[in-house]
Amino acid sequence: MKFKRAGNVGCYWRNGQFLIRNHRTRANIIADPIAARILDLFTDWADPQEAAKDAGLDPKSVDDAAAALHDAGVLLGQEDDTEDAPDERLRARWDPWAPEGAAFHFATRNDAFADASDELKDELAAGGRPALFKTYPDADRLFLPRSSTRLDAPLERVLHARRTHRAFSNRAIAREHLATLLSTTFGPKDFIAADQFGTLMLRTSPSGGARHELEAYVAVFDAEDVDPGIYHYSVRDHCLELIASGDYRPRLADLCGGQQGVEQAGAVVVLTAVIERLTSKYRHPRAYRVMLMNAGHLAQTFVLTATALGLGPFQTAAFHDEGVESLLGIDGIAEPALYVLTVGVPATDDQGRVTYLHGPTTLESAGITRFDATDRHG
Repeated sequence: MKFKRAGNVGCYWRNGQFLIRNHRTRANIIADPIAARILDLFTDWADPQEAAKDAGLDPKSVDDAAAALHDAGVLLGQEDDTEDAPDERLRARWDPWAPEGAAFHFATRNDAFADASDELKDELAAGGRPALFKTYPDADRLFLPRSSTRLDAPLERVLHARRTHRAFSNRAIAREHLATLLSTTFGPKDFIAADQFGTLMLRTSPSGGARHELEAYVAVFDAEDVDPGIYHYSVRDHCLELIASGDYRPRLADLCGGQQGVEQAGAVVVLTAVIERLTSKYRHPRAYRVMLMNAGHLAQTFVLTATALGLGPFQTAAFHDEGVESLLGIDGIAEPALYVLTVGVPATDDQGRVTYLHGPTTLESAGITRFDATDRHG
């Protein structure tokens, strides 16, 4: 029988052992590193005897290894090869994201979750509690106004007014609006007693286990009474802690692929994650999903708050990680950058109407759109 390597296989070392894993099925075996060479023989359908002969290896050893790897689920047999086979469907649908995206998604599926018993909480808390706040005690600080602008616009109007803006005017963001945006999105709403984990913070957005691992760094380009520069937003003290003075608009725009929504904004907010805050409680890799979801929660609060203030928000995941992290002075390991949010005063036309990159739909755009699975006009 001929064999072929499964489409989502990874090889790596952990604790001194060589592991082979089919991320889709989560089949995980410990093997000799020579197994990687055996797997390489089966990039395409191949007979073990012929593959061994071509590679100058012992045919029986390769035959035995192929059978074992097939039983382990990292080699496919011809009888497994059908048009509807999971491996083929994965290749057809996930190929643009493979292997990295597919490996992460399927490797973190169907985790078994332990009950949150007091014994488990004690065990998790025994490793110590990471600091609730991050601060730069030696930095120059710009304290922001505590009397925030009222956010009394009706929720329905704010939800329907929300748009992603890419064109901004040259008007500066009001200092009070910047302060309100930061405090409403990232500031503490309340504090709770969380058993063995001590006091935890609550924000206006949800966070898995109230870990609130996300930090906000603010690059100010054009805001009233705020010098241009890169700052860390101190959640505890509601102030901007100066990291670097100067105009970083060209540099950040370049690191974000020259996007107009960054280049024309009045301020850029980079969301980062203090990994220890999450790993101190959640030890399974699925928690990485939670971290990304938390970034999305905060981003939605950010854009809705900006909209309620009459500002225009923009958000992007298209940025050069190491370049942005270097600019912020973080290492990208203990604290990586996850998301870039920007805000500015929306651009308007001669009649005072807000301008957008894309206007309303047209008959032409509808004509080239496939609206459902049975509509073949497009």
